[in-house]
Amino acid sequence: MLTPHEPGPFEIVNPTGRARVLLCCDHASRRVPAALGSLGVSDADRATHIGWDIGAAVVARRLASRLDAPLVLAGYSRLVVDCNRPPSAASAIPVSSGGVRIAGNEGLDDAARASRVEALHRPYHAAIGAALDRLVAEGHAPVLLSIHSFTPSLQGEARPWPISLLYGRDPRLAHRFRDALRRDAALLVGDNEPYQVSDDSDFTIPVHGERRGILHTAFEIRQDGIEHDDDAHRWADRLAALWLELEPGLPR
Repeated sequence: MLTPHEPGPFEIVNPTGRARVLLCCDHASRRVPAALGSLGVSDADRATHIGWDIGAAVVARRLASRLDAPLVLAGYSRLVVDCNRPPSAASAIPVSSGGVRIAGNEGLDDAARASRVEALHRPYHAAIGAALDRLVAEGHAPVLLSIHSFTPSLQGEARPWPISLLYGRDPRLAHRFRDALRRDAALLVGDNEPYQVSDDSDFTIPVHGERRGILHTAFEIRQDGIEHDDDAHRWADRLAALWLELEPGLPR
């Protein structure tokens, strides 16, 4: 799937970071392997939300620096294979997204789907698992923070939350961040908006957070608040300050 001259399926930033936090970014890139051409999708469309989470990687990199935390970023577009979907889900390799046809994903047989999972999805999640194992081996109680972004509106429906906290079965950390953010009366903070985590629609939080029983949450930040680097850095700095405030009172 990947030539020797292409970037790998994931990138690790600050791998020996001293924080007990592991950051991850499932939709950090809009890159497509050369072997797959353009997937029949224009460069302009791949640069929109259908190809990646705009601004999320910038937030994640800044947060990793501020917290001295390791960060794992997915290396290829969610249009090739979505690293936050169960590999067996139809939405893991979409044939359309946001009204855009993904011609290169049509008619794939099981072998073609499996090759993308093995090349991109599995190594990314193996890297997350290994990073969490390292934190445990070093005596930490790991915490998983997943960074995402979402569009200001979808199908004509406005999404008013500048930021939201996502979780499935375990709201402990999400609600700590939610309540801390809501101290700013001017900030509308979402609780499982505009998405919520489930075994059918998500992979990272159920597999690496819930199954391990560690503290975790996913940040969903509205794209218009982080599409410029300066704004993304401000959000990262704000979240870093909140983590440093909350961390002493969290279970270990």
